[in-house]
Amino acid sequence: MNPLKSVGGTIIAGVALAAVILFFLPGEHMVAGSQLKSLVIWLHVLSGITWIGLLYYFNFIQVPALGDALSDEGGPGGAGIAKYIAPRALLWFRWAALATWLTGVTFLHLQGMLHQAFTLGLLGDTPNVYATTIGIGAWLGTIMLFNVWVLIWPNQKKVLGMVEATTDEVATAKKIAFMASRSNTLMSIPMIMSMIGPGHGWLM
Repeated sequence: MNPLKSVGGTIIAGVALAAVILFFLPGEHMVAGSQLKSLVIWLHVLSGITWIGLLYYFNFIQVPALGDALSDEGGPGGAGIAKYIAPRALLWFRWAALATWLTGVTFLHLQGMLHQAFTLGLLGDTPNVYATTIGIGAWLGTIMLFNVWVLIWPNQKKVLGMVEATTDEVATAKKIAFMASRSNTLMSIPMIMSMIGPGHGWLM
């Protein structure tokens, strides 16, 4: 049976391949210092790629394409995207956002840095630059997670007709979801810099 014929099979095969690579790389190659921390970081990066990748897909591809489709009088329109693609993309999008945040918080907890990160390393006797750097990313990620679950998803359900809404409510929902999504796109750039910064420097 070919694992590439299904998304689940492809993911399982990818995890299996990663395990094989890990097995054949003996020695102290786990920078995080423990297998649990390495696993959490790996899951954090995987979920983060999924989340931000879909965020960029929505902002750079789907929204402009839907705009073009609606202005194309002789075209097929955007009903197919709204009915079949957007709901599935939003499913992966919102749960990847939550997984990214939870794995990030878990890593900070395992590092003993959770409190320091969310206070930006400013509450100790001396400033903690690591906590400040990663804390900025953690706060940006937290705001972005709020936007996903409180602003984007509830309003997108109105836009896509998944919940009943008047024409005026749909118009308002479009504006709110759009601005929240664009705000997340803006914040994702310094967030990624802040998350990578502790290990590689602000300018990588």
